[in-house]
Amino acid sequence: MPELPEVEVVRRGLERWITGRSVASADVLHPRAVRRHLAGGEDFARRLTGLRFAAPLRRGKYLWLPVDDAPFAVLAHLGMSGQLLVQPGEAPDEKHLRVRLRFADDLGTELRFVDQRTFGGLSLHDTGPDGLPDVIAHIARDPLDPLFDEDAFHQALRRRRTTVKRALLDQSLISGVGNIYADEALWRSRLHYDRPTATLTRPRSAELLTHIRAVMTAALDVGGTSFDSLYVNVNGESGYFDRSLDAYGREGEPCDRCGTPIRRRPWMNRSSYFCPRCQRPPRATG
Repeated sequence: MPELPEVEVVRRGLERWITGRSVASADVLHPRAVRRHLAGGEDFARRLTGLRFAAPLRRGKYLWLPVDDAPFAVLAHLGMSGQLLVQPGEAPDEKHLRVRLRFADDLGTELRFVDQRTFGGLSLHDTGPDGLPDVIAHIARDPLDPLFDEDAFHQALRRRRTTVKRALLDQSLISGVGNIYADEALWRSRLHYDRPTATLTRPRSAELLTHIRAVMTAALDVGGTSFDSLYVNVNGESGYFDRSLDAYGREGEPCDRCGTPIRRRPWMNRSSYFCPRCQRPPRATG
């Protein structure tokens, strides 16, 4: 599933191509693509027609398209394979095209939502005074947000009886971090994924945040991480941060720091990648 860098790459592309454009028509080509819009596909298309998009926004992994002069927005959930593509109107339809938005101008491009596995989707939601869609109001700020509260993050870590990787994937504590960038930041911080959060000192949690921001910024600079053709930007291009990963997906390869083979362990229906020498597991207690 796309994490913060991948979603931000898409947001930046949409900002360039759809901000200020009005919707001439909306075509829902698969009902599952708008299943989170409880009023159905016809209502979704009717309500969008004639609306003008403001600049797209993001919090963590969540992306939405605000509407000018209206208290609602289009929330885009990319899921495992969702793509928001800006395509020439005459371009052939993609095999898994689910929703098409045409615009009331002569730029010649349209917005397409393509989703092979149909886990993602688009939906309209009311927005609050802060502009957040109501269904994601509980999502914490992400570490690249200038209003992210480092002190509150550290205090929350100390209070919680959990482990550090579980905490990083808790979107109500810190948003945007998924499995890939959690493993990368923990490797850079020399922290084992099962380290109890209550043992992290203020300098240690600050160092971890520094590494989270650094790895995400580095990924953004090269378009994010693409392991297959399903994650692409709005122009259909893949990112290539997968070439720079230090831990994730590198089982058996030498650690770039000490040369010890990277290990993979099953973790919460996922995998955790780590260096057994640089990231020693916490001592057993009791």
